Amino acid sequence: MKVISVSSPLSLWTTVRSVGAFNISCSFVALCALVKVLRALRWRLKTTHLRGPPRTSLIYGVSHDLTSSQDSGGMYERWAAEYGVAYMIPSVLGQTRIVLCDPRAIAHFYARETWTYVQTPVSLAVVETSIGRGLLWSQGEAHRRQRKALTPAFSNAAIRKLTSVFYDSAYKAKGAWDTVIESSKDGDAVIQVQDWMNHISLDTVGIAGFSHDFGSLDGKRASVTEVFDTFGKDQQASAVNQIVLLLASAFPIIIKIPTKHSYLVKKLGDTMGEISNNLLTRSRQEKDANMSERDEEKSIIGLLIKSESQDAELRMSEEEVVAQMKVVLLAGYETTSVSLTVSLLCDNVCAWYSCDDQWALIELSRHPCVQTSLREELLAFGADPTYDQLKANLPYLDAVVHEILRLHPPVGEFTRLAAADDVIPLSEPVCTESGEMTDSISIAKGTLITIPGAAINRSLAIWGPDAKEFKPDRWLTEDGISGKAKEVQGHRHLLTFVDGPRTCLGKDFAVAEFKTVLSVLVKNFVFEMRDGLDTPVEVVRGILPRPRVVGENGIEVPLRVRRYE
Repeated sequence: MKVISVSSPLSLWTTVRSVGAFNISCSFVALCALVKVLRALRWRLKTTHLRGPPRTSLIYGVSHDLTSSQDSGGMYERWAAEYGVAYMIPSVLGQTRIVLCDPRAIAHFYARETWTYVQTPVSLAVVETSIGRGLLWSQGEAHRRQRKALTPAFSNAAIRKLTSVFYDSAYKAKGAWDTVIESSKDGDAVIQVQDWMNHISLDTVGIAGFSHDFGSLDGKRASVTEVFDTFGKDQQASAVNQIVLLLASAFPIIIKIPTKHSYLVKKLGDTMGEISNNLLTRSRQEKDANMSERDEEKSIIGLLIKSESQDAELRMSEEEVVAQMKVVLLAGYETTSVSLTVSLLCDNVCAWYSCDDQWALIELSRHPCVQTSLREELLAFGADPTYDQLKANLPYLDAVVHEILRLHPPVGEFTRLAAADDVIPLSEPVCTESGEMTDSISIAKGTLITIPGAAINRSLAIWGPDAKEFKPDRWLTEDGISGKAKEVQGHRHLLTFVDGPRTCLGKDFAVAEFKTVLSVLVKNFVFEMRDGLDTPVEVVRGILPRPRVVGENGIEVPLRVRRYE
């Protein structure tokens, strides 16, 4: 006799439940796929399709070519010459970006940033992981509130009082370099200027922003500098991180995957958080003892403490306050120092200060005639200039500084996501994919928009045939800036500090510190490339791109320095 087995009620329920869960999962996946298809269809119908370069990689489009290039700005510029002032480029895993190289279109874009054009999910994820939900992370009304709370710390009156801090740091470095040169038999010394610019920047931001001396110029090692300096030294890890970030632009969850770089980012965030909390605790305790309420509230840390109050008009949460501290630390260390050697609080990922001191010393070493002219102006002026004199009475110093800012912005491009449909006007017509000419482009919600700031700053079409040259004299005559360049609506017609609601909050602070430090160093020292004028310099990636003499380890920039007699 055949025996028929009957499943127990529990096993039947388990089977039904598993089948139900499977069906629900399939339905969810199908729904997500349908939504994605509908969004893609809507994007195709609503967006003007432009011409652009062909895909060079099935996975990365042209994105890997851009991130691995020593001159991504040049690539954007060549494409603009071929396809027009607005064009499309293929990006990661089938994504497409619209690139704007037109001053009128860029002005329209920046006027609507934080509202119509917002940060991408991967940008938000990276900023939140490393810094927190502060000024760099926030958008819309939250961004307006946080920015307004910090604005008094960057007024002309506030920066005027801080000029002495800039000079103190610069003269500390001068004293240390004098000692090094005196101990040399040849009357000169090879100095790794990048390290010293980092020390100047960190000590300056500590004192100016938090009334705290990190002592970096005195030889003390702050825990945060050890983490900062790790970035950029392992170029293999940096290359792997570039791949991770590219893929994360399509799948932001990838940011959560543990890698050597993500470990460093977390460590950096934890270290800056610990320092920020310690400084806040100390400042709260010393608030009444060390300075008047009125003066305290004009400093960065004073404004942050004031904003913690429950009845503050522009109240910030404790998380937001700590995040602002991290932004200031990061910007103070990573950006001004880069500029001084080569020569963020920038509301974008670019940073607070000008990021050009390092490039300044490199360019002056490559162009000894410019260095001599700058020194002659500074020596003729006499005593150290005040803040107002730095702004108005040293035209060649101003020209050198802005030429560095033009050629070497700390961040080369910005990408934002359209949060709503828009129509962007153009100053000149472009040819669409179908061959029609148009003087405006329709943008659908969800479109990625890229502004290649470095390409705009160095564009032959915008700045003229000498756009690639280091030529400070262009800033000294009325016709030195071409008519097309004058259409760029950024600080001094540059996109180095971007524009619009997220324009660099600390740009005046940045320029003042840049000018102060550069004036002290150039007046007292002569700089040369260690291996001659034609020494090649490359860009390596740390937290921000940094210069490095080709063949050196890490991010080293050795210059031959002697005292000016």
